[in-house]
Order: sequence, then structure tokens, then C-alpha cells
Amino acid sequence: MLKRFIYILSLVLLISGTLRGQVLDKERFFQVSGIVTDEDSRALTNVGVISIKLKRGTLSEATGIYSIISKPGDTILFKALGFKKKLVILPQAYDGRRFNLDVVLHPDTIPIETVVIIPWKTYSEFIKDMTKETPIPPEIENMNKNIESIQAAVSNDNGVHITPEAGYRYVMNQNFDLQAYGHQYPMNNLLNPFAWAKFINGVKNGLFKNQHFDKPPKSKAAKSKSKKKKDREKV
Repeated sequence: MLKRFIYILSLVLLISGTLRGQVLDKERFFQVSGIVTDEDSRALTNVGVISIKLKRGTLSEATGIYSIISKPGDTILFKALGFKKKLVILPQAYDGRRFNLDVVLHPDTIPIETVVIIPWKTYSEFIKDMTKETPIPPEIENMNKNIESIQAAVSNDNGVHITPEAGYRYVMNQNFDLQAYGHQYPMNNLLNPFAWAKFINGVKNGLFKNQHFDKPPKSKAAKSKSKKKKDREKV
């Protein structure tokens, strides 16, 4: 009796193992990969790719490429923000190891016209705000003071008004001289060939010769005083 029970138990275990092996042989896995794009063939990144049966997921890369493990008859879900979800059912009779699946997602938003938001509730508030006197920024106020000081510096005592154009040219000339000669030594005319040429030309033309200047004629009062002085000296 014991031998018969062991024989039946061994037969049951053998049959169950065979059936289990056949079931495992039928459950096959393969790799599903492809590119996710939009309607304009632009790659979509961070698209969620989910296997419904295996309950696993992944995200598409910056180039739109994705890769996930699946099995025949599985349903793949593609979802992304701003796009409609898409379900793809894999073929049940597929027996390969790699399955290529490129997906195109369609926008899920309704485009609207441009909306301009303004900080005024009514038209009267807009008019009041636009006609209100705005304070002068410190930069503009300092600039005006500098211009006034420059105009006062280049004006003379005769009340001659310096035009803005002349003041602008004066300031620009000062800036140019500062940039051109600001980091240089003062000019020495002893080393200036043009100054030497002017000096030699002046010497040739009698610059250092003795020159006699006619004395201005004396007035009648001066003549009478000199005559009286001579008469006293004779006496």
C-alpha cells in the first residue's frame, strides 16, 4: 500500500512539473524600443512609457528614444504633459527578441489667442496713472546737474549762452584728450622735431636780432617841462 502511494505521488509530481515547464516556455519576454515624436516629427522627452501587464515603466530620453521590457499581448501606455494618452497592444503571436515601436503623440491642449494682462481695472485708472507725474530717477537728475555745471564752467562773464551742441563738443574733446593722452608723459618740445624746425626758421628770419622801435612823440606839456629843465641847468 505504501509503495502504491509513493508511486502515485511521484507520477503527480512528474506531471505537474511537465505542465509547469510548458507554461514557463510559453511566457516569453522581449525588448520594445523606438522613438516618441509629435505631429511635427520633433522628439519628445520625458514621455512616460508603461507596461500594463508587467507593471513597469520608463521615460524617453532627450532624443525621444525609449526602451522597455514587455511580452506578447502586453499593452504599452504612452503619456506626456500636454499630449493625449496612447495605448498600443503588442501582437500575441510575436516570437522575436526585439520589437520596434515608433509612436506619434497628438496635442491635448486647445490653442487660444494671445491675452494681454494690464494692471488697470478701468479706463479712468489708466488715464490717471498715465497722466500722473513720475519722479525723476536719481541717474537722470545727476546727469542734468552735471550738464548745468558744465554749461556754467564754459560760460563767460558777458552773459554769452553756450548751446548744448557746443557743450557736447567741449565734453567730447575733453574725453578724447583724456583717452588719447591720459596715460602718457607730457610732451617735451626739446624732442619735438617740429618745434626745432620752427626755432631754426625763426633764427634765420632774425628772431634774435636787435630791433629798434621809434619812441612815441612827446606831448606839448612834456616838451615845455624838458625845456625849463634845460634852462635851469644852464643857469
